[in-house]
Amino acid sequence: MVFPIGDDNSDRTIFPWVTVVLIVINILVFVLLQGMGANDAFTMAMATVPEEIATGKDLITPPETKRIETPTGPVEVEVPGLRQTPISVYLTLLTSMFMHGSIMHLVGNMWFLWIFGDNIEDDMGHWRYLAYYLLCGLIASLTHVFISLGGESATIPSLGASGAISGVMGGYMLLHPTRRVRVIMVRVMTEVPGWVAVGLWFAFQVISSFQVLGGSGGGVAYGAHIGGFLAGLALAKPFMFGRSMRRLTREMPDSYGRVGRW
Repeated sequence: MVFPIGDDNSDRTIFPWVTVVLIVINILVFVLLQGMGANDAFTMAMATVPEEIATGKDLITPPETKRIETPTGPVEVEVPGLRQTPISVYLTLLTSMFMHGSIMHLVGNMWFLWIFGDNIEDDMGHWRYLAYYLLCGLIASLTHVFISLGGESATIPSLGASGAISGVMGGYMLLHPTRRVRVIMVRVMTEVPGWVAVGLWFAFQVISSFQVLGGSGGGVAYGAHIGGFLAGLALAKPFMFGRSMRRLTREMPDSYGRVGRW
């Protein structure tokens, strides 16, 4: 497994305030609204439930005890029931993008967003980047909804920024394939090109989605990761329309041999 710890930002031209705001919002939602993961009423009401999206109807279910197989044997866990959604169920496609299941889930997602998001924001500009992020997240959620219908996971709520961040990583691999990324690979810190760092991560998502690594995926919506990543690849160039030439013009040397910026 490859874990990124940083990349080359020496050519960044703007402060990534949209990325920072997204990180702050995710943290505030988890701490204040989700009660550090303890507020099941909010989480179960505002997360995306595939069957709700498919039917347009709000589902309310009682809490139950489920038996789950683990490497150390079966365990029984208490699963909170679905709560009434105070908004349109379709809006949960958006609200779920700012919610997380645990502190580690939050920290991992925000770390990846900080490393890869600033470069894409620098490429696209603040507002295009925000639209790109949200659109990738919506496509990722819809991908999860589509592949979940008809199965046991159709009534299981999903949440997290992973789908949107996967889209950002798809854009990163397309726009910055040779950018140096510092990673920890097999307990060794090294630098690899962006396409290697992101490509290996995506390969892991694909393999895991077919459950060839054993188990059921531990509740991770790998389909959403794949859908978000492919959306990021497909949308990166359209969202860069007109930006590439402006950035090139901005950084061309002027008649005095200096770098002209506007």
